[in-house]
Amino acid sequence: MTHQDFIPKLKDHILPRIQDMLRQETSQETSCNIPQPTRSAMQYNISNRDSIFFKSDRMYRHHLARFNYTTYDVRRSQDVVNPNTTHRDIMLLANDCEEGVDGGTKHPFLYARVLGIYHVNVIYTGEGRLDYTPRRVEFLWVRWFEYDSRRSVVWPDMQLDLLRFPPMAAQGAFGFVDPRDVLRGCHILPRFNKGRARVDGVGLSRLARDAQDWSRYHVNRYVFNWL
Repeated sequence: MTHQDFIPKLKDHILPRIQDMLRQETSQETSCNIPQPTRSAMQYNISNRDSIFFKSDRMYRHHLARFNYTTYDVRRSQDVVNPNTTHRDIMLLANDCEEGVDGGTKHPFLYARVLGIYHVNVIYTGEGRLDYTPRRVEFLWVRWFEYDSRRSVVWPDMQLDLLRFPPMAAQGAFGFVDPRDVLRGCHILPRFNKGRARVDGVGLSRLARDAQDWSRYHVNRYVFNWL
């Protein structure tokens, strides 16, 4: 994702979310005419992105994101994700997230590395607008993992799902995630015997930190606690 693509793609991500927020605010009104935010609507009404404005042209970055989840013994716990540490990988349900590079596989989950945690105060002026009050929209900027196999491994396979990063220039290599779609943090292990992805240690992006990429990764599905 180039610098020129960042804001347009971000607005494409925010558009259905802000429309949904407005719909919820007017859920009791039968006269609400906000269009349903479907993927097809996004594609064919892409000019609606011009109806989204960031208050004061500002975007706010955060150091931490906290995700509550239910443990296996039905207790409440919390994961803390920090893009500047090794605690920066997250998992999502594949059916709940359309932006991942593996949307067509038979795997139940998607995995991503968080590059940034942000929020913007959005003013929406498109169809179905209620007012010009800015509304806070939070999002994660992520780099997607992709599966090295089209099939999710099962217990008799005696192995872990294998991941890798797609090429930096690949469509869908980067994206935006609604924090509400995150299940929890996860434990992604390098497959050390495959070595580094870049032998010379020279990366293409300081933000993505791809100079330190490994060729393959394992999903450590059996150990999720970082402590």
